[in-house]
Amino acid sequence: MTKSSKRFLIWLSVIALLVIILLFTGPLYIVNEGKQVVITRFGSIVNTHTQAGLYIKVPFIDKVTTYPKLVLSLDGDEQRIPTKENQYIIVDTTSRWRISDPAKFYQSFTTLDNAYNRLSDIVDSSTRTVITQNKLSEIVRSSNLINEKSQTVNNEDDDEDEETREIENLIADSATNDLILKGRSELCKQMTSEANKLVPEYGIELIDIVPRQVKYSDELTESVYNRMIKERNQVAQAYRSRGEGKKAEWQGKLQSDKSRILSEAYSKSEEIKGNADAQAAKIYADAYNKDPEFYSFWKSMESYKKTLKGADATYSTNMDYFKYLYNADGR
Repeated sequence: MTKSSKRFLIWLSVIALLVIILLFTGPLYIVNEGKQVVITRFGSIVNTHTQAGLYIKVPFIDKVTTYPKLVLSLDGDEQRIPTKENQYIIVDTTSRWRISDPAKFYQSFTTLDNAYNRLSDIVDSSTRTVITQNKLSEIVRSSNLINEKSQTVNNEDDDEDEETREIENLIADSATNDLILKGRSELCKQMTSEANKLVPEYGIELIDIVPRQVKYSDELTESVYNRMIKERNQVAQAYRSRGEGKKAEWQGKLQSDKSRILSEAYSKSEEIKGNADAQAAKIYADAYNKDPEFYSFWKSMESYKKTLKGADATYSTNMDYFKYLYNADGR
């Protein structure tokens, strides 16, 4: 082997070694689907990549910071917030957001934990701002469906009696709330809009803010319960009064029916007894005409059976009444 050939092999080996070393130091990196990266060199941003693929960096110098490209969620802490009527409620929100500009995001926060802390403050502030400017009914309801149902009930009760309409109106009044002009959905949009005034400068896009739950504070809960109890007691009392009125009405009708039935029964019985007496008199008359003497005897025996029953003694039998009892001839 000549001297020049040896020199060529040496250079070839050196180049191969350098390539191997270069490959091991990681000049290539992969951006996966759903990810985005920021390339920094000595602390300064030199490039960003938001599309998946294979990219090149300067080994040992460039640093790759990876962020998620997908939609992220943020669960806020419970807040005790006063409404426009100065009634305190406890609100717990959840938010959806994404990193729209990785370069701004890196300059603002560097890490996701820092972003969560700052974004939580912004969401809490916008939530408090919107809630304090609106009534409680606007926050807990999204429509006037309750009022519409109450109006429907009132229209359907037109054919019912006055007492029933009064009760239904009382129930409807207790269920009727303030007229909703915005509703919870609109307030959520306002919260998002309020927060989006600040987050774009951080490279963040806030998609929405939604109250995960809205609870009454302890003092408001007691007040609401007392009002509900009072309204239900009013409705219950109205039903009791109506029931007592119906009871008296039915009892009066029952007594009237009873008197009418008894009167009809008495009239019918008297009529039957009169017919029976007439038939008995006719039978007696027919029997008397057939054998007047036997008829007289038989009637006297029947009379003795009734009048002398339980009599211990008779002081005188010298009267015509006892003619069949002590006279052998029956005369």
